[in-house]
Amino acid sequence: MTGHPTWYDEGIQHIWLPYTQMKTATPPLPVKSTDGVRITLADGRELIDGISSWWAAAHGYNHPYILDAVKTQLETMPHVMFGGLVHEQALKLSTRLAAMLPGDLNRCFIAESGSVSVEVAMKMAAQYFINRGEKRTKFVHFRGTYHGDTLGTIAVCDPEEGMHGMFKGMLAENLLTDLPRTPEDAERFAAFLKVNAPDVAAVITEPLVQGAGGMVFHTPETLQWIRMACDAAGVLMIVDEIFTGFYRTGTRFAIDQAGIVPDMVTLSKALSGGVAPLSVCVARDTIFDAFYDDDPMKALMHGPTYMAHALGCAAANASLDLFEREDYEAKAEAIQHQMMAELAPCGFLNNVKSVRVKGAIGVVQLEDASAIEALKPKFVAEGVWIRPFRDIVYLTPPLIIEPADLTKLTGSIYKVLSEA
Repeated sequence: MTGHPTWYDEGIQHIWLPYTQMKTATPPLPVKSTDGVRITLADGRELIDGISSWWAAAHGYNHPYILDAVKTQLETMPHVMFGGLVHEQALKLSTRLAAMLPGDLNRCFIAESGSVSVEVAMKMAAQYFINRGEKRTKFVHFRGTYHGDTLGTIAVCDPEEGMHGMFKGMLAENLLTDLPRTPEDAERFAAFLKVNAPDVAAVITEPLVQGAGGMVFHTPETLQWIRMACDAAGVLMIVDEIFTGFYRTGTRFAIDQAGIVPDMVTLSKALSGGVAPLSVCVARDTIFDAFYDDDPMKALMHGPTYMAHALGCAAANASLDLFEREDYEAKAEAIQHQMMAELAPCGFLNNVKSVRVKGAIGVVQLEDASAIEALKPKFVAEGVWIRPFRDIVYLTPPLIIEPADLTKLTGSIYKVLSEA
């Protein structure tokens, strides 16, 4: 007897978990339910969620407004193919996103996962030039970056990153460089891009925060320098807002802090409030115009089965309602101030390299990460769900979290690290 539910003991023999060495990993925890910022385990224990289910549950779990929208849509039309047919939720969502995003980012390609939206953006960029009579096969990407786990997206992730390094040799060869963080870096990057421009379709970057690469921050000026270099070299710019979008960095979109208009933006995660799989690649009118032609071969030949999934779009529209009705920028700012104050003492602990906060992202970076896995059960014992990785312990709590619950998260980090 394990004390686990029957469904767990029977099913665990047949599941393959993400990012997990199944032979040696600590068994996963069975979850019975979720509510607000809490995860309830099958044995009745409650955990305060400090990472919003991989940054998606911005409104917390089981938000009644989103659930009602999904239930209504479920009774009407859960899904219909998006080939030759359209529906209200998808068109309404596209209209709203176009109004929210800057400039002429007006054309939305709605898919399911974030990785797919990045693949779509890359495909758009490459075909944009093909349709104009050029063949550009390379993408410029940056050290420390992450854009997904599909073969196309890992070809624009950091190749030295442990998850994807083994695939070297079977992936598309792209151009890796460092993010420009100073004016001198910006000049070098602009020169690098200009030299390679004939082969480059686009530069792809995460704005303000390199998430899975270690929660590494950079300034809005970095994005401005990349935009200027792309313009000078005649290269497209793709911005991956899957993690950063919808107030995670403090503003609705990270690009708002830089005042730039990328050629394509990818969105997912908080877009649907973590309720349903959904992603969008939003392109500028100038990109769309290169596909708008009498020649059928100039069309974008891409179409996921669950493209513009009606339930996901309904969840996203409800999520956008919440973002518009409440002051989420103020919520993110309050979280930022509280984490800055409450995580600061961690900087005086042994083995802590740095503490940094940006928007609703709090990071404690360790000097020695050899015991990082041992920290995970200690956090569970404290009643919180915090998942350290690489050399960092981080928080990306739901944006609706109450101060007392956030204090529980920050206090647990200090306690566990001080005892470790």
